[in-house]
Amino acid sequence: MPGSPEAFLARLARHAANCPDRPALADGQRRVTFAELPAEIEARRRRLAAAGTERVALALDNGIDWALWDLALLRDRRVAVPVPAFFSGVQRRHLVASAGLDAWIGPGGEALGFSATPDPAIATRRVVSPPALHPGTNRITFTSGTSGNPKGVCLDAAAPLTVAEGIAAVVEPLSIERHLAMLPLATLLENIGGLYVPLWLGATACLPAVAELGWQGASGFDPHRALAAIEAFRPHSLILVPQLLQALVTASPKAPESLRFVAVGGARLAPALLDQAREDDWPVFEGYGLSECASVVCLNRPGEPARGVGRPLPHTEVRIDGAGEVWVRGATQLGYLGEPAPASGWHATGDLGHWTGEALVLKGRRREVFITAYGRNVDPQWVEGELCARPAIAQALVFGEALPHNRALIVPAAPDLDDSRLAAEIAAANSVLPDYARVHEWRRSAPFTSHNDQLTANGRLRRDAILAAHGDWLRATTYRPRPDIQEGVSP
Repeated sequence: MPGSPEAFLARLARHAANCPDRPALADGQRRVTFAELPAEIEARRRRLAAAGTERVALALDNGIDWALWDLALLRDRRVAVPVPAFFSGVQRRHLVASAGLDAWIGPGGEALGFSATPDPAIATRRVVSPPALHPGTNRITFTSGTSGNPKGVCLDAAAPLTVAEGIAAVVEPLSIERHLAMLPLATLLENIGGLYVPLWLGATACLPAVAELGWQGASGFDPHRALAAIEAFRPHSLILVPQLLQALVTASPKAPESLRFVAVGGARLAPALLDQAREDDWPVFEGYGLSECASVVCLNRPGEPARGVGRPLPHTEVRIDGAGEVWVRGATQLGYLGEPAPASGWHATGDLGHWTGEALVLKGRRREVFITAYGRNVDPQWVEGELCARPAIAQALVFGEALPHNRALIVPAAPDLDDSRLAAEIAAANSVLPDYARVHEWRRSAPFTSHNDQLTANGRLRRDAILAAHGDWLRATTYRPRPDIQEGVSP
């Protein structure tokens, strides 16, 4: 059956027969060939069974081990829960409790109640009454957290593999032989596009540790180190978020010669950046997707004129309702963790769009949530709540749409409070936030009131009015961090 683990594993078996010595997985020091891959997966299946695991956190860095454990979990239809490295301690505890995890693979499990087992890779904990999951759940992908408690999106085994087959059909004419995973594999987009797609094609998934790619936390990136990795692995394809593309294009105006396909998604891509990249021969193809739809929904195709975020993949139906909202059907979620199943197969994305021919063009979002340039979803009210919990801060507005660093307008609790006191309070708020949600630049502001139309009668910020008044600074692409902010460390 298309999209099933059985069909996927059968495809891998054919590769093992037809090209046994070709590397399936590589990290720069080690490789696993297609002939070796089935035995490596089987060995991990036996270890999972011996540990008695059912719901397993995968908290490793990018690498061959991450891929092999993921494939073993997929093979047995055990519940896999990739853990983003940028999640705070509070968010990790929420993930463990809400998903009812009984096993943890990777560092950090002891602090969350997991105990060592005879298998040094697997820590476990006893779960007496695990929370109910939607029937068929094979993977729970947690959002980057629009608030303090990120939502878990429940997917069956078929949805990610169906998307992988759709992407593979798009790139197959390019004869992709090597893909370099530039994003963490805990990101659903890279998990599918950087692991399942190359394996489906019989290509090599190159999986070095994220630090070797230039990542510094969730929101820092060294493009020169990334370019060195691209030179070393000579990949034919990459997946990037806009900020990574911006950094790479700035550092290397001419695209590396090996590249044939660079998919960009996760956040809004500025037209000027897209034009610049294409002028410099970066083979950029913009796409669009959501975790609730098993990642990729639309993608521009090689050999076709670039329009918006491209045409829907073959398995997907997309429609736009009378209010302009985009709805998607096909490979959608089983439901959010702890919430009722969707009433229908159609998912309301919250995004606004229109058609240009068969291509979807996005126009913004109905919700207030912004997406940073690193593809992290942030509910500004969450961050504003942490700021306003500090005694010296009366009001705050946070903005980070398509920016590498978040900005805030700060209204002090008293006019005579100096900047050093406000900076200390912002640093204190930052210390309890994951790094993608922290404030890096701030300005004092006059109070937001109903008299200046920046506050509703019931006390809610009028964001459009505030953005109209302060948009030049809030949306500025130039970053000048304030030296008086000492950032805290995620708990």
